[in-house]
Amino acid sequence: MSFVEAVVLGIVQGLTEFLPISSSGHLRIVPELLGWGDPGTAFTAVIQLGTMAAVVIFFWGDLWRITRAWFADVPRSLRWLRRRDERAQLRPTEDARMGWYLIVATIPIGLLGLAFKDQIETGARNLWLISCTLIVGGLVLLWAERAGRRTKSIHDITVREGLTVGLAQSAALVPGVSRSGSTIAAGLFLGFTREDAARFSFLLSVPAVVLSGLFQLKDVGAGDGPGLAATVVATLVSFAVGYASIAWLLRYLVRHSTAIFVVYRVALGLLLLGLLAGGAIDAR
Repeated sequence: MSFVEAVVLGIVQGLTEFLPISSSGHLRIVPELLGWGDPGTAFTAVIQLGTMAAVVIFFWGDLWRITRAWFADVPRSLRWLRRRDERAQLRPTEDARMGWYLIVATIPIGLLGLAFKDQIETGARNLWLISCTLIVGGLVLLWAERAGRRTKSIHDITVREGLTVGLAQSAALVPGVSRSGSTIAAGLFLGFTREDAARFSFLLSVPAVVLSGLFQLKDVGAGDGPGLAATVVATLVSFAVGYASIAWLLRYLVRHSTAIFVVYRVALGLLLLGLLAGGAIDAR
């Protein structure tokens, strides 16, 4: 992989990780359209660490507060589970509960990612499938916009709602679905505001993507995949672009719906289906 390819794919990752349009799908689509070939799942997973670093820095205050409260409240939380008569006094703080919600919500994608690792790395990267998931995911997001009440904040979240969003995140194991798209849609269906649905989505991305990136780190440069230098360049670029994307999207969702992303997803999916049907690009 050349320096130019690494920079372009880093920009693609940074732009698409947080927008509900699928970063993994675009990292498969863009190289195919430009004739570069598939960079592979290891490269995709590892350069996501750059955008996760952007999340950690952007939400550092929230993450530090949640982490500190969670560790401080673990003993009390365990007593809360055992001592029914004292639950009112032992109830974990809001930040500690958020820590538990993020842990519980990450379990589904961790288990399913390990269970279907081979399928994710092979068949799931087929462009016919990605085209369809782009379209279907866009229509689901549109449905969520229409059905969501948008009256709840992130402070109102419960364990059941956290787990529901976590299950929705698991769908993003298939390129084209979009991790942020599926989790924001789930948050809207549950009645959260667009901004708070996105905020919980970003916080939830940290453990899932970091674990995935570290798990795939050993495979960087294996076979015909991009080498270490190209992966590092793409990761650094994705960090810088990703940080700007977070700030922009949170501001955008305060006053706007996700309709623009729905239109983009459906249009891109239909374009890809046309190119595939005409033989202009290869599905695998």
